[in-house]
Amino acid sequence: MFKISGKLLAMLSVLPKKSDKIFGTYELRGYRSSYVRQRKRAAKKLGNPRINKITFHTFRHWKATMEYHKTKDILHVMRLLGHKNIKNTLLYVQLEEALFQGESEYISKVAKTEKDVCNLVEAGFEYVIDFQDVKIFRKRKL
Repeated sequence: MFKISGKLLAMLSVLPKKSDKIFGTYELRGYRSSYVRQRKRAAKKLGNPRINKITFHTFRHWKATMEYHKTKDILHVMRLLGHKNIKNTLLYVQLEEALFQGESEYISKVAKTEKDVCNLVEAGFEYVIDFQDVKIFRKRKL
């Protein structure tokens, strides 16, 4: 399950439908076969056979890894995934540590005006501290 915006909900509600369900009345196997068909088509079109290895569970791993990378909160990720045992969640953290190993270098920027602050936040910088009448921001190097 995931949250959707009010705008998306309004767009979905105006679509013609034959049932209460948003995506129809397919059984789970129907969604899987449709996904596999589309995945094969994309892999062939892009000339990249590795696309065929992407599964629904791959997306779950990606979301958990990115969420931990962003928050560094293992309990948040555990709740997000619905795990009852933290050992299961730790598998995702180990993956995250392998992916982002040594990634602790930052780009630092200084903001003196409100406009500077807005520009930095829009560019993905995070606030760190006030120092000598300026605000210091940082963003991880990619």
